[in-house]
Amino acid sequence: MKKITLIVLLILSINVFSQSKKKQILLVGTFHFENPGLDVAKFESFNVMTDRSQKELETISDKIKKFGPDKIFVEWNYEKQNTLDKFYNRNSDSLIKIKADEIVQIALRSAKKLNHKKLFAIDYHHADFPYDSLVKGMNEAKQSELLKENEKAIKGFETDFNQMVKTKTLTEILLHENAAKTLEHSNSMYVSLMNPAGKLDNFVGAYLVSEWYRRNLYMYSLVQKLTESKDEKVMVLLGAGHIAMFREFVKMDSNFEIVELKNVLK
Repeated sequence: MKKITLIVLLILSINVFSQSKKKQILLVGTFHFENPGLDVAKFESFNVMTDRSQKELETISDKIKKFGPDKIFVEWNYEKQNTLDKFYNRNSDSLIKIKADEIVQIALRSAKKLNHKKLFAIDYHHADFPYDSLVKGMNEAKQSELLKENEKAIKGFETDFNQMVKTKTLTEILLHENAAKTLEHSNSMYVSLMNPAGKLDNFVGAYLVSEWYRRNLYMYSLVQKLTESKDEKVMVLLGAGHIAMFREFVKMDSNFEIVELKNVLK
């Protein structure tokens, strides 16, 4: 009888463990290697095509390979997955040598080493980001202090990054972009400085923030939908601002646990 009870308890414990085992998700936040200058903050370019950076990218992709994600998700319009598939199946060696883009230099380089058949597009383009209206709303509400703090925060992002471009290696910049303090600061700016913008009956700030949340939540839903039961590990490569939001979503998701980039790159 004792043996039967022990076996039943063992089976139950195995079932509980299998149900609670979370999938590992490596979140990689990055700056845009080919900076189009479309962000609110204006950042200087960092040349990832130098010999030093290329050696770093080889090391980074080797360590991602060692981590072993089953799928890699990237910031590419999810409605154009077929275009990404064609792009991925081009001569990857040639692309890596000529295209200074984070999708090519990190995601494609890593996926090819892992013998993946494709990358997965998860960007969502049907969300608004009315920054000009936000500034106008602050001015109309005479929120001069809020406007100054907002401009100061953006300028701070610019100054800090542009200083790193001059003094840091690519790996050091990526580790800084993925540090908890950096990502928390990014999220805090939306809630603290943008959400209150506008008069009492003008919710332009809350609208902008809600659209930013919506875009990222839709993107995260694509990761959830595309991650299959057989997948044990996945990787997401996005702009650092997106990753800041993703971290908050993962904390609330019982299916995933975050793997820190700093631990993968040790």
